[in-house]
Amino acid sequence: MINIRTRLTYQFVFLVTLILLFFSLGVYFFSKLYLEKRFYKRLQDRAITTTTLLFDLQQTDSTVLKLIDAGGKEPLLNENISVYNGKNREILFSTNPANTQFHEQFINQLDSTAQTLYLQKDEYQIVAIHLTSGNGNNWVVVSGIDQAGREGLEDLKRILIVMILVAILLLGISGWLFADRALAPMSGIVQQVNTIFPANVERRVEHPNRSDEIGVLVATFNQLLDRIEQALKTQKMFIANVSHELKNPLTKINSQIDVALIQKRNPEAYERTLQSLQEDARSLTQLTNTLLELANTSIQANKLPFEPVRMDELLWETKTQLQSWHDDYVIQLTFTDFPDDEEALIVQGNRASLSVLLMNLLDNACKFSPIKTASVNFRSKEGRITITVFNEGPQIPQADLPYLFQPFFRSNATAMSSRGHGVGLAVVAQVTQIHQGDIAVTSTPKGTTFTLTLSCIE
Repeated sequence: MINIRTRLTYQFVFLVTLILLFFSLGVYFFSKLYLEKRFYKRLQDRAITTTTLLFDLQQTDSTVLKLIDAGGKEPLLNENISVYNGKNREILFSTNPANTQFHEQFINQLDSTAQTLYLQKDEYQIVAIHLTSGNGNNWVVVSGIDQAGREGLEDLKRILIVMILVAILLLGISGWLFADRALAPMSGIVQQVNTIFPANVERRVEHPNRSDEIGVLVATFNQLLDRIEQALKTQKMFIANVSHELKNPLTKINSQIDVALIQKRNPEAYERTLQSLQEDARSLTQLTNTLLELANTSIQANKLPFEPVRMDELLWETKTQLQSWHDDYVIQLTFTDFPDDEEALIVQGNRASLSVLLMNLLDNACKFSPIKTASVNFRSKEGRITITVFNEGPQIPQADLPYLFQPFFRSNATAMSSRGHGVGLAVVAQVTQIHQGDIAVTSTPKGTTFTLTLSCIE
């Protein structure tokens, strides 16, 4: 693979070379036009001189030829001057009588309506001037080869080719140095990144200019490092909390088994021990299931099958199921602004995940309520379904509210009132995020309210 430095050099050389070629072709083309125009002007001057001498002296002898030659300061290569009479269709005068057929081949191209014609034949440039004076319908035809112009163009071509080749060499060297200088900050960034390890993930990449493109890249990379650092801290906290939550019931189970095996006991003692072990096993099962739910919603977020789910029916089913598991739970449902259109009650989502979400919200409200009661209000309005869950209980401090949806976080205000693991609300937040909804919490001395908002199906 070609590295960026080499690619930049190639691109720089290629683009500038194209510009130089375009410029050189323009110089050569316009120089050629200028030389042709200048030579045509010389031919035209020769034609005018010939016309003046010929028709003023009224002679066609060697004297005119000498005067014509003397009128040209610089002799033209293969110059030939002819005077053609259009009325008689014959050549009246020629400086090269032996080669009059060269001009005769252009007679058919002479247009009586034109004053001056500019023609070209191989290396020859030809100028024909139409004379409409009293002497008759005459044409003066002058031809010649611009040898000096041709040589000048050849010299110019060689100079341009040499200059382009030298320029390409200089462009390659300067482009390589320019690319090296432009990418120097990237090398420094790579070196800084290579020094960042999990042990010092708090380090950040430095760049002097934060406003250029590399500075924006460094800022974006530092934001990524911030998220990685936060993920590592969350992972460490998660592992530590899981270890703690699993260690306590397992230690308790082992201790009870050891105590029960020290000596023989009566059946009632064994029954109490088994009941305690059953309670600890249920706690472990609940924790394991909750962790599995949290892991599944995190890992399989993009793979969950979505379908239309009617939320009022799902809420009623969740209430019925939760109360069948806990006889002491009281869940009061209220439907406000119940719509006539059934579509306003349906969301596009995963039914099982939404059921877990509602189950955790209702169970959390009843569990932390002194009277085991949760007040639930269901509302559908303007394409949004809002479910509020309220329970009486101790006020949660304002400082703890932003952390309620983090795994294993438990506020001191509620930790002593009921047993739990602090994972249920994390599952609620994860499922809400998957369904592009919103979950909020407020707490007052009267109690705590969770507000879930989901969009109706379009």
